[in-house]
Amino acid sequence: MTLSVIGDRWTMLILRDLFRRVRRFEELRKDLGIAKNILSDRLSKLHEAGIVEQQPYQMNPVRNEYFLTAKGRDLSPSLIALMHWGDRWYAGGNPPTILTHSECGTALEQITHCSACNIQVTPEQISSRPGDHQFTKSA
Repeated sequence: MTLSVIGDRWTMLILRDLFRRVRRFEELRKDLGIAKNILSDRLSKLHEAGIVEQQPYQMNPVRNEYFLTAKGRDLSPSLIALMHWGDRWYAGGNPPTILTHSECGTALEQITHCSACNIQVTPEQISSRPGDHQFTKSA
């Protein structure tokens, strides 16, 4: 289900730009070098999925700015993880962009943390169990 909503290249790049506060259609189009019809389609899908909301900034003609909803902002850790993975395996450890804490400028780390043990957990220490809720595919 998740990949059907955010799993293509253009959608990931649009989300990246929205996290960077690129908000307007034309700014997104120019920054990404994306065709208008593709951008329009992906923004519509993100809006329908509740990941992006539109707010008009001009009425004649109507032009919108696009903002991440809480659901969209919750994608941040996943996108950061993909970015760090790409930095390690495709940028030779020399990232083209470094994410920092806006208050102090320190580069961010991404960790998996066990709140009960108060420790960082490695991939080898992760297991899984069935959740309380099973998803069903809607018709």
